[in-house]
Amino acid sequence: MFCGFLSRTSMRWSSRLLIYQDVLWLQAFAGSGIIVRSYKVESRITSRFAHTTVRSLVVNVAQQAESIAFNVQIPKRAFITNFTMNVNGVMFVGSVKEKTVARNLYAQARARGKAAGIVRTNAQDMDTFKMEVHVPANSNIEFELHYQEMMQRKLGFYEHSLYLQPGQLVPILQVDVYIYEPKGIAVVEAPNTLGEQFKNLAKVVTSKDKAHVVFRPTLFQQRKCDSCSTTAVDGIFTVRYDVHRDNSAGELQVSDGHFVHFFAPNNLSSMPKNIVFVIDVSGSMWGIKMKQMVEALQTILDDLTIDDHFSIIDFNHHVRCWSEDLVHGSSTQVADAKKYIQSIKPSGGTNINEALMRAIHMLNKAANQGFIDQRSVSMIIFVSDGDPTIGEIKLSAIQKNVKRYIREEFSLFSLGIGFDVDFDFLERISMENRGIAQRIYARHDTSEQLRNFYRQISSPLLRKVTIQFPEDSVSNVTQNHFDKFFSGSELVVAGKVQTCFSSPLISFVTASSAQMDLSLQTETDCTELDSLLGHQSHSVAGFARQMWAYITINQLLAERSLAKTAAEKRKITRKILKLALEHQFVTPFTAMLVESETGQERLLADSPKDPKHGCCIGVPAWGALLRFPNDPHFTVHLPKSHMDVCFNIDSEPGHILNLVSDPESGLAVNGQLVAGKKIKNNKLNTYFGTISIYYKTSGIRVDVSTQQVNLIHGKDQHSFSWASTLSLVILLRMKLSIVKDAHVTITVNNGTTFMVLLHRVWKKHPFNVDFLGIYIPSNNIYSTRVHGLIGQFAVEPEVKIYNIHDGADPVKQEATMEVKGNKLAVTRGWQKDYRKDRKYGSNVFCWFVHNNGKGFIDGQYKNYIVPQMDSFFKQELK
Repeated sequence: MFCGFLSRTSMRWSSRLLIYQDVLWLQAFAGSGIIVRSYKVESRITSRFAHTTVRSLVVNVAQQAESIAFNVQIPKRAFITNFTMNVNGVMFVGSVKEKTVARNLYAQARARGKAAGIVRTNAQDMDTFKMEVHVPANSNIEFELHYQEMMQRKLGFYEHSLYLQPGQLVPILQVDVYIYEPKGIAVVEAPNTLGEQFKNLAKVVTSKDKAHVVFRPTLFQQRKCDSCSTTAVDGIFTVRYDVHRDNSAGELQVSDGHFVHFFAPNNLSSMPKNIVFVIDVSGSMWGIKMKQMVEALQTILDDLTIDDHFSIIDFNHHVRCWSEDLVHGSSTQVADAKKYIQSIKPSGGTNINEALMRAIHMLNKAANQGFIDQRSVSMIIFVSDGDPTIGEIKLSAIQKNVKRYIREEFSLFSLGIGFDVDFDFLERISMENRGIAQRIYARHDTSEQLRNFYRQISSPLLRKVTIQFPEDSVSNVTQNHFDKFFSGSELVVAGKVQTCFSSPLISFVTASSAQMDLSLQTETDCTELDSLLGHQSHSVAGFARQMWAYITINQLLAERSLAKTAAEKRKITRKILKLALEHQFVTPFTAMLVESETGQERLLADSPKDPKHGCCIGVPAWGALLRFPNDPHFTVHLPKSHMDVCFNIDSEPGHILNLVSDPESGLAVNGQLVAGKKIKNNKLNTYFGTISIYYKTSGIRVDVSTQQVNLIHGKDQHSFSWASTLSLVILLRMKLSIVKDAHVTITVNNGTTFMVLLHRVWKKHPFNVDFLGIYIPSNNIYSTRVHGLIGQFAVEPEVKIYNIHDGADPVKQEATMEVKGNKLAVTRGWQKDYRKDRKYGSNVFCWFVHNNGKGFIDGQYKNYIVPQMDSFFKQELK
């Protein structure tokens, strides 16, 4: 939906497609000349299937061409079905084609100068579509986007979400949601999720089988405040509803030659559960992640009953069991488990394979010993925020191991925290073992997300559910066997009707509950619903046909992700393509070609080559560079003099050098030297093996070594592996970020930053060892008392270079440097900066000061040797 406007003068047509990861959204950025006249969103929901249309009218009232960028955000499980745009009467119309065909047609159109554009999706998810269009002065632009999705029932409700972000006050802003459910609507509500000022603005009108939810805030109601000219409409508009269920066998509907069977029985007793919680407690879980994990687990454990059985496995590079066997969910056991999880201190690596094998063994052992009820449900709930770094680290091997040893009656549910975890792997390993995976967003309330997920699977009502139909009555049936049914959810089966004219369509349901085996039957007339739909002005035409295709494509996508061979994948891909083209769905294998009718303008919509890399880490301009391929090299950037000065420090292994010392702000940065493997050219090289950043004010120290990163706070110490990417905020004073096998960034009080780079060398190198480099920005904030080998240059000295002449080495010039009252002989050379190119580095040309920087640094380098990693610089300079 619209999200503001960005204007830029231009007379050419262009557009771009940018893909991000969870949702697809539409926005337009505007300058002063861009006005959104109207913004309308309409959703029509028929029998749980939603067709949403976004329409907007934008006007460029400026006297020059402006750039408008459209973005659309829709639920990731939705499929785009159509997109049109009208610019001053020039129509752009979309059609779904096979992706390669669409690209070729687009290329041909470009060659002919014909306007064309491609709208396609990320192969991972349906994500963000962004299109930038340059429109002439005094122009109107109308756009219309259509997408479809099936409502999923969770915790007793179907929830329909619409993202509203107009970016400016809009004269006509309107949201309409029309719901038609043939069997009747039990409840419908529009909870206020946009903010307090929009309370009670959404109106709900209901009848027996229809509902209309409308949201039409006036210009005044849209304002952030009475005198504001900015909009407060920014968030998700939500509609929740549920339907009447008068048949425990479910609701069977037939329309347009297709059937849909909805199955969601209630009034059943919950089946006992056998749960093994497998919890990642590696170093990357330290901080708020672990705190919220513990909070969620405490609530979840309180939900267990005496009929349930459970245990907890926590793992990093080691695997620990709170109890080696399943235990009853008694109050005593739950209390003991809650104490246990509160005592966990995250550290170390990630041994996923062994943890899952231990959990499977625990359930297998309990089943073999007859400890668990045959009418109970057994599951593993696996929570992790990263990839394996210890033990078996090949994901495909872990997947095979789990599939090989887990029993068919057990399920694996996976929760991936953040974006460092391979979520595709979690989806595959869960789907293959009768479970589901869900991403947990670390920037939101992790604890609440974990609890909500558990609530969805906390009350199993049925096992081994099968929905069948008389032979030859239906065809092309979607998945009709389900391992489990949970309270508050719904099972849906769809297909094509073969013979259903004079007699009704019948379905049979078999399942096992906590007390009995069930056999249920229902039937429906094959023409009645189409007759009813003919009288509904806001129903979705062909909903059953589209729902069948929607379910089938999603199931095929899941099957493809588990296919073992390339031939299998190709076969499934062909099926997906056929359905997507027939039903006009934009999928990972199709694209929408958008063409103008006149051929006068050029429109290009495309996706980045690597959608996963939607953002990159910015590299600031650093003031000091330290790299150590042998003895530590220091490069100091002097911005006022427009030059770089470098020097070496030739010290001994074990010595600790003070780099920055600021006792007034409580900050000390020190580096400890390690030796090379053996003497080379009569000299033993030294390197920085550990760099420490100590913030005395908060009592926090970060020791970065080539093996790991240690966070020390008082008596507590936490270790983090280089094998994971993570970000922590400690006591709101220090931020620690680790980029896997690359660098660590430490920021203190939002004003002082240090980047430590990891340099790996060939393990069999005869002389060199792994070492560290540190990069310190010139704009760091220190007190006037700052000192140290690098800290002293926070106040830039006056430097003059003269008498430049050729040296003994014709490649390297020589000169005289005048600095701090000293005249020094210097040589022109270069050092390497590895921030952008970690393998080869880039050259930094500098004037090299000999004799350990003597004359350039205050005193002698030995003055900067300190006794401990948290020591401040205290010696008198000589």
